[in-house]
Amino acid sequence: MRTIKIVTDSSANVTELSRAEFAFAPLKIITAEQEFIDDQKLDVDEMVDFFGKYKGKSKTSCPNPGDWMDAFGDADDVFCVTITSGLSGSYNAACAAKQMYETEFPGRRVCVLDSLSAGPEMTLMIEKLEELVASGLTYEEICPIMERYPQSSGLFFMLESLKNFAANGRVSPAVAKITGILGIRIVGRASDQGTLEPLHKCRGEGKSLDTLVSMLKDSGLVRGKIRIAHCRNEEAAGHLTELLNAQFPRVSVAVAPCRGLCSYYAEQGGLLVGYEKE
Repeated sequence: MRTIKIVTDSSANVTELSRAEFAFAPLKIITAEQEFIDDQKLDVDEMVDFFGKYKGKSKTSCPNPGDWMDAFGDADDVFCVTITSGLSGSYNAACAAKQMYETEFPGRRVCVLDSLSAGPEMTLMIEKLEELVASGLTYEEICPIMERYPQSSGLFFMLESLKNFAANGRVSPAVAKITGILGIRIVGRASDQGTLEPLHKCRGEGKSLDTLVSMLKDSGLVRGKIRIAHCRNEEAAGHLTELLNAQFPRVSVAVAPCRGLCSYYAEQGGLLVGYEKE
């Protein structure tokens, strides 16, 4: 019987699965003063506090092909979910590892999936994979289902700060300066190309949460799953959950804290919302 394994990078905020073999490859957050490895040993609160005071440039480093090979282990069939290729080289590194793995071990197969997203939308992809693997479907049956899955999911976000995005060269400093002034928060989505797409400038957290609910309603959400990841803002995540339960009674909502990479980008107070469309 062929062994199947689900593998991702640490931007998915997932460290274990109960119904499928699983591994994750950590990303790194690098500054001139300190390097943070996004593994299970990382103290996320300590990292968030560091970046709250840090004024210099920073960057992220994706898993290299060797890291991905280690995560693949010795499975016959691997499903690999990466952070969006629009923000990271993780997908390209995973594709290189796929070629190495399949060449070194003839008969083994790796399906690399570019999430075009991060955080809780990746969580949804991994939950879907776990469900399909547990149901007994084969590699040939699962691959096309998962390649289509991003068409039926999405990611919205609410950010109180874009400082790290600017320090990492992902947005212009001018755009980053808008957030935080007079309580302004940026609400937006992951674009179809997997890039950050700010859509609204909202004053205050309440207005921002209402905007997220309206965006989800406009997306056609009726049933399915919503996964909320927060960076030290459990209160806002709870309030959003209440709003969603009232507006969408047939939707299943779950909340979890961001791990390292997502905390770096979401920053203190940020929310990431992954959802399944109708």
